[in-house]
Amino acid sequence: MNTVSGFFVSRRKLLFVELIAKVVLAFAIGLAISIALAGVVLLLAHDAQAAELAPMKPKEVQQGTLLLKSEGATLAVPAVATDAEIRVSGIVARAVVKQIYRNPFDGWFEGVYVFPLPENAAVDHLRMKVGDRIIEGDIQERQAARARYEQAKSSGQRAALVEQERPNIFTTSVANIPPRGEIVVEIEYQQTLKYEVTQLSGSYSLRFPMVVGPRYIPGTPAEGQGAGTGWSPNTDQVPDAARITPPVLDPAKHGPSNPVRLKVVLDAGVPLARIDSPYHAIVQRDADGGRIVELAEGSVPANKDFELKWTPAAGHAPQAALFTEKRGDKHYALLMVMPPAKEVAAARLPREVVFVIDTSGSMSGSSIAQARDALELAIARLSEQDSFNVVEFNSYAKALYNEARPANAANRENAIRWVRKLQAQGGTEMALALNLALNGRENPGRVRQVIFLTDGAVGNEDNLFKLIKDKLGDSRLFTVGIGSAPNSHFMSKAAQTGRGTFTYIGKIEEVKEKMGQLFAKLESPVLKGIDIAWPAVSLAEVWPKRIPDLYLGEPIVVSAALDRAEGDIKLSGLRGDAPWSATLPLASAREGRGMGVLWAREKIQSHIDSLRDGAKEEEVRDAVVEIALAHHLVSKYTSLVAVDKTPVRPKEDELKSGAIPTNLPEGWEYGKVFGELPQGATDSRWNLLAGFLTLLLAIGLYLTARREPVALRRA
Repeated sequence: MNTVSGFFVSRRKLLFVELIAKVVLAFAIGLAISIALAGVVLLLAHDAQAAELAPMKPKEVQQGTLLLKSEGATLAVPAVATDAEIRVSGIVARAVVKQIYRNPFDGWFEGVYVFPLPENAAVDHLRMKVGDRIIEGDIQERQAARARYEQAKSSGQRAALVEQERPNIFTTSVANIPPRGEIVVEIEYQQTLKYEVTQLSGSYSLRFPMVVGPRYIPGTPAEGQGAGTGWSPNTDQVPDAARITPPVLDPAKHGPSNPVRLKVVLDAGVPLARIDSPYHAIVQRDADGGRIVELAEGSVPANKDFELKWTPAAGHAPQAALFTEKRGDKHYALLMVMPPAKEVAAARLPREVVFVIDTSGSMSGSSIAQARDALELAIARLSEQDSFNVVEFNSYAKALYNEARPANAANRENAIRWVRKLQAQGGTEMALALNLALNGRENPGRVRQVIFLTDGAVGNEDNLFKLIKDKLGDSRLFTVGIGSAPNSHFMSKAAQTGRGTFTYIGKIEEVKEKMGQLFAKLESPVLKGIDIAWPAVSLAEVWPKRIPDLYLGEPIVVSAALDRAEGDIKLSGLRGDAPWSATLPLASAREGRGMGVLWAREKIQSHIDSLRDGAKEEEVRDAVVEIALAHHLVSKYTSLVAVDKTPVRPKEDELKSGAIPTNLPEGWEYGKVFGELPQGATDSRWNLLAGFLTLLLAIGLYLTARREPVALRRA
């Protein structure tokens, strides 16, 4: 009886094991099929990207033609070249960016080009040039501008449309480029320049971005808004992904494209000690009242950002700059005031420093080397009274220690050994790293600083800004931009939201200098509690509304709209524990141009930022549209459109559309960015390994379950 009972018990157990094995096997097969389908989807996605391009025969190739290969067919797109002229006056730059769209084919083409501009650019003019004729662009609500462009495109009229995708990403669409012809699109923008005081001297810097680096797009595919020609589908987290991911040329298969010529007319207003261009060779010559700077090579491929720095001669560093402009019955003012020089800090509080390093695929090549060197230097500089931790992230996020450890010699050496082994791979799940680094708590008796080293190559910026705001607590977030083409909008706005600063490192030789400057800021008293009192008679509307805390060498920069330009501006704050103040008469202001545009852009950005605080989008849209239309500005909700009234394309002729590819940023590795399956929360190679191991486990269980009942029956 006992033997029979035991037999049935064993039988039930083995049948249960067999059932579990079948379930696991089914799961493993499903997982394997899913991975295989994902690979097919990836291949189809790349084919879909190429399908936007018009096929042609190799014998039709002309000089300057951009050809791509897809499934044996030769595909062609219009070519674009860029000429930029930037005029600098004091702390303001005015730029004219000329995009020349050439069609070397016998058919009619539409070109779509996604390109970057400075993150604080106020785009206010568009012109389309066809031969000797100039068509001025109009500012309209975004949907109305798009509808007007589409109508002109279908009617055979030449048309150009400029839309903002992000504060630093724009799209130009040019319809009905004639066979063997060209259309020139001119875009104008204005921006304020960065001024920074280091331990040695103060310098201005001008940055002209040239390429939109590939962005990591998290989320699941979604239909709807933001239809575009990019390599990524729209997702639930990035609903306009297809509009910010232009096709990218593989440098192993294609030479660099999209040549750029650049000219800077520099009127600094003061004698200069030196002019530097850290990433491009330049030539310069004297001109009336200033200096002209141009690229030494004439033109360069659009694959890395251009930066120009100039240092005023000794004794000519600015203490304050005030510009005003009168438009209608309004006076617009731009104010820059330098905080006092570095003071000897009192006994400082101990710090808890959390270093976060991006090890995703886009950081491969020179970027990861720069990041490792910068992090090693930062760890070595910690004081014994500090504590620290290190977090790396790609498709996952991992901390070196469970919690911050004392910065003694042993812990620092262990961390440096760990950092030296880091490699770039996988996706860019930045939210995971921010959740690990920001604890949302108050930290009495300790200064908590998070130093974030990344190229910022993400598409879900708004979600990350909200996460930073929600989890910051009393921490401070300092971003360090790495590589040849960082996402400067994300880097600067993340630092602003995190009440920290943004430092850019473009090449390995800058690591020591730039990290030294950053640590000088971290170890210096902060100018905080800043208040600006405008004359009572002026009725000022000032942006930003709240002046952020400032660090060593950073100026106060605000834009204001005034009824009257009279009286004194009074500034006050705390420098460490000591009071600080400054006074500036409005009567001493210099006359400027475009101050109203800069003010309007700041006001628009403040409205956009309010969306993350829960403001209703309908109300924000109405406010932004009103300001943008009044000041002729491109924004999230307004676009510039230019239409030639005369139709030129015969109705029977087909119009082909081509998304103009961009270069891979210099120093990036194509295979690390595009060579793996689409990245989710887990690296694709771990998915494959997990699927394979699960499949082996299932087969083993299944075979075991099939063998045992036979043995029992024989017994």
